[in-house]
Amino acid sequence: MSDPILVFDSGIGGLTVLRELRTVMPDRRFVYVVDDAGFPYGDWEEAPLVQRVSGLFAELIATHRPTAAVIACNTASTLLLPELRERFSIPFVGTVPAIKPAAERTRSGLVSVLATPGTVRRDYTRGLIDNFARQCEVTLVGSQKLAGMAESHIRGHAVDGKALWGEIAECFVERDGRRTDIVVLACTHYPFLANIFRKLAPWPVDWLDPAEAIARQAFKVSGAAVAAELPEGFDHAVFTSGAPDHATRRLIHGFGLAL
Repeated sequence: MSDPILVFDSGIGGLTVLRELRTVMPDRRFVYVVDDAGFPYGDWEEAPLVQRVSGLFAELIATHRPTAAVIACNTASTLLLPELRERFSIPFVGTVPAIKPAAERTRSGLVSVLATPGTVRRDYTRGLIDNFARQCEVTLVGSQKLAGMAESHIRGHAVDGKALWGEIAECFVERDGRRTDIVVLACTHYPFLANIFRKLAPWPVDWLDPAEAIARQAFKVSGAAVAAELPEGFDHAVFTSGAPDHATRRLIHGFGLAL
C-alpha cells in the first residue's frame, strides 16, 4: 500500500474522524492505527508518552510511506504535534479542542470543554482559550472514565447512565440567568456517546464534534488523490497490541477495515 493517509488514535474513537475523512476524500486510502497497548493516554506522564508515540510514528512512516497523518486524539495532539512536525517531513493534522468555533457560536457566553484530564491540563488548551475565547466563560471538565465508557458502548455493552451523568454534570453551568449552550467534545471517543449525552442533558446544548473540520484540513494538506481503482477493502487497521478482541474485530470490519 503506497501513499495512504495514517489515522492515529489510542483507541477506536478516531473512527469518528475516519468516517468524515472518507466522506471528504472517497478516493483516498487510509491506515487506521490503534495504540491499544498504550490506552488510555490520559493516564500517561508527558515525557514517556512523547517518547512512545514519536517512536511509533518512526516505524509507521517507514512501513506505510504515508502522504499525511491525522492524529485523531486530542491528548496526543495537544502534547505532540510540534514534536512530530519537527521530526518528520509529512504533514500532520491534529485534533484540538474546538474552542474557537465554540466561542464564535455561543450566545450565552458559557462554553464547556469535555476532555480527558491530559487535554484539560495542557498549556495548548489554555492557549486556545486565551487566544479565541477571552470573551467567554469556559469550563474545563476532565473525565478519567468517559473514553473507556465509549469504547465499551461502541462494542455493544450497556452504559450506566448514572455513572455517565457523573462524568458530564459539571459541563452544565447556570450563571446570572444564562446557561451553558455549547459543549466541546474534546476527545474523539465522545461522539459515540452523543445520543446518550443528549438524553441526560438537563437542557439542550450544541455538542460540538470537530471531525468534519479535521477532515477538511486533511484534504487541504494531503496532496493529490490516489487512483480510485484501488481494490475495495484496501483500507486496513493496525493494533499495537496485535490482539484486538472479537468485538473490536467486528467493529473494525464494520467500518470496512481489514486487520
